[in-house]
Amino acid sequence: MRDAFIIDDAREKKFLLNREALVSPSVLQAEMKKVFAKCWIYVGHASEIKAPGDFVTRRVTGRPIIFCRDHSGEIHCFFNTCRHRGAIVCTEPAGNRRGFRCIYHGWAYVNDGKLAGVPGADAYADTFDKNELGLRRPPRFESYRGFWFLCLDKDAPSLETYLGKAKDYMDLVLDQSPSGTMEILTGVQDYDIAANWKLMVENSVDDYHIPTTHSTWLAYMANSGVGIHVPQGEGLVLPTKGWAIDLGNGHFTTDNINFRGRPVAKWIPIYGEDAKPEMDEIRRELVERLGPDRANRVADTNRNLVIFPNLVINDGSSVTVRTFYPENAAKMHVSAWAFGPVEESETARARRLDAFLTFYGPGGFATPDDVEALELVQQGLANWEDDPWSEMSRGMGKESAQLNSDEHHLRIFWRRWNQLMEAAQ
Repeated sequence: MRDAFIIDDAREKKFLLNREALVSPSVLQAEMKKVFAKCWIYVGHASEIKAPGDFVTRRVTGRPIIFCRDHSGEIHCFFNTCRHRGAIVCTEPAGNRRGFRCIYHGWAYVNDGKLAGVPGADAYADTFDKNELGLRRPPRFESYRGFWFLCLDKDAPSLETYLGKAKDYMDLVLDQSPSGTMEILTGVQDYDIAANWKLMVENSVDDYHIPTTHSTWLAYMANSGVGIHVPQGEGLVLPTKGWAIDLGNGHFTTDNINFRGRPVAKWIPIYGEDAKPEMDEIRRELVERLGPDRANRVADTNRNLVIFPNLVINDGSSVTVRTFYPENAAKMHVSAWAFGPVEESETARARRLDAFLTFYGPGGFATPDDVEALELVQQGLANWEDDPWSEMSRGMGKESAQLNSDEHHLRIFWRRWNQLMEAAQ
């Protein structure tokens, strides 16, 4: 069957992607209306704004927003646009304030969004009503266990309905905390990639590229004493064994068995004997709280979870929350945060941050390699009119479960993306 952007032929075991989807400004324009304006989109985590008056500003779906707690502690999301003449209201990236004041004409807003003050208000007619001119909000704003999302479609299903089975994998991350409370660690990695945003979705779960793109990391792991044993079996190319799982609504995950000898809480590389007592204590607490089966599930598997369209929770070398947005058809902006239990010790937090930087950091083993790979893809796509199809059929037709090195999970994304793009307005 031929769609506008994909050839998805189960009988011939063939899946092809039209590369115009990765280069066209008109495709991006349609995405903003049919994907980003219809889906639940990640805004931020409650731990980023812990105290009353805390706020962060960022762009979500191309829109400047304020993510904040008001003076009573309630969490809000506002469009960061003055109701008077449209200027940005808050220009700081983060802080603590009781309100926000537009620098253009001085309109002032309380941190619950209400319009508090208008200079020269006596010049307005009696019909001027400040109560109608508070900061605008997205039509929908909901949370799941501290993760806050907005939706621009007022008629969309609830966030919990939208997340569906993805919640089970979010829970595996959150259960690492004795209280079920995880927090974004202070600091963010912000960077641009000269590539289409959808390539980051693919890269985030494409375990097929690890042996080639990240060969230096694998060698580093082996030299650090981590047992790298490639399991035997059809199509296996990785030192892990895992599967690609469809979670519905375009969400999907890899679900992998850990590297042999890897410690609890997913800190790579293995640290010395001095870390072992704390690792053992973390394991003991997990088993006592969750039972041995659930504890093993939390500690001895890792996953890269994609919440459609553009949120990734990596639960591997460290727990990482990553989101990315298109700047144009050939450029994206990426933000990534480390994520950990609120209760962990200073030494455990130090190991977590070290693992985060070692693999995902700007000078780490993964991020620079991935950035270069994606930019090389985008450069190669300049030939898309003469070489229009990407081959994405790996693993099709298998009777067994789809492996983490197959392309089943990539096809999950593209099928949902194509479904939305083909939908009527």
